[in-house]
Amino acid sequence: MVASNEFNLNKVTKGDQLSSHNVEDFKIPTGRDEVWRFISLRSLRGLHNGKFATAVAQDIAVTEAEGVTSETVGPGDERLKRAAAPNDRVAAQAFTSMPEAQVVTIAADTKLDKPVTVTITGKGEDVTSFGATVIDAGRHSEATVVLKYVGSGTHADNIHFLVGDGAHLNVVVDVDWNDDAVHLSQHVALMGRDAVLRHTAAIFGGQVVRMVPRVNFTAPGADAEMLGIYFADSGQYFENRLLVDHSIPSCRSNVMYKGALQNTKDVKDRKAEARTCWVGDVLIRAGAQGTDTYETNNNLILTEGARADAIPNLEIETGEIAGAGHAATVGRFDDLEVFYLKSRGIPEEEARRLIIRGFFSEVIGRIRVESLREDLESRVLEELNKSNTL
Repeated sequence: MVASNEFNLNKVTKGDQLSSHNVEDFKIPTGRDEVWRFISLRSLRGLHNGKFATAVAQDIAVTEAEGVTSETVGPGDERLKRAAAPNDRVAAQAFTSMPEAQVVTIAADTKLDKPVTVTITGKGEDVTSFGATVIDAGRHSEATVVLKYVGSGTHADNIHFLVGDGAHLNVVVDVDWNDDAVHLSQHVALMGRDAVLRHTAAIFGGQVVRMVPRVNFTAPGADAEMLGIYFADSGQYFENRLLVDHSIPSCRSNVMYKGALQNTKDVKDRKAEARTCWVGDVLIRAGAQGTDTYETNNNLILTEGARADAIPNLEIETGEIAGAGHAATVGRFDDLEVFYLKSRGIPEEEARRLIIRGFFSEVIGRIRVESLREDLESRVLEELNKSNTL
């Protein structure tokens, strides 16, 4: 585990990295590059170096609701550039190569009592799908959006959340790919005055999944909560790489991700191991007085051979803040918890299952869609049933 607390007004920060809509502005990444050093570039099917299969449009479906419009637009639509430009070569490749994109608009003052579901389905073998999806939550709107990924294929996209002044947007990103899918995605949230964003990522499916969320504040009073759960089995690699960029006074952020890993096979090849990587960057710029932020990442290693990397980074350029902190853990079961439950007559196997369910419930319990909460809890149990070690 690596952590840093830094105070230097002259240094280049994580928030100042290159951003561009043109893929040619980015060099081809190598394993020596800091932001690519954990992932196997060979597993990306050419997304990082332009050697991908034929590019096609994403397969996307959006449920209808009063006060919500969905438009398929060309790649030149200016609304696709309102949030921010891509920050790495794969995100720029997705923007450059996509034939079309989707803009979902929630009208100002709209208050939805049911979630809007955006489903992206993989296009299968021999093609690579690229796309961009903009969720534009108008001023004082209140809505829940479920972004769901299903099927097989190779996919890269940019997802933008425009959260207007006083808007409340709840987002659940449900990554439920088949286990042969490769998916790289950059998320950018642009927060207005007194805007509230609750962004939850749930990653259970896919062979390689790399999600890069970023939060940018434009006015005081905004509140961003970034939550996540992930459960990796043998041969799966999940990476979450976040940046919360506090450049405006009096904003709040809270980041909490929880993951579990298990090898469900007799792993002799390192490529077949379960692996995860979480990098959480929080930047408090010199003009962001009154910032209140905390980030945490906890990982449970359930079997031998699984590996989790957890790297929280906190950069502070002003001392006039309400609070800031970070923490990360990678470990096995707490034997005292197991002992306590066994002392109450609960068999050891069931005790371990209860501990794991409780471990995830802190995040799952915050999801406002009951059916989705129940589904995620069921998926946790399905994952545990794959293991012979509990």
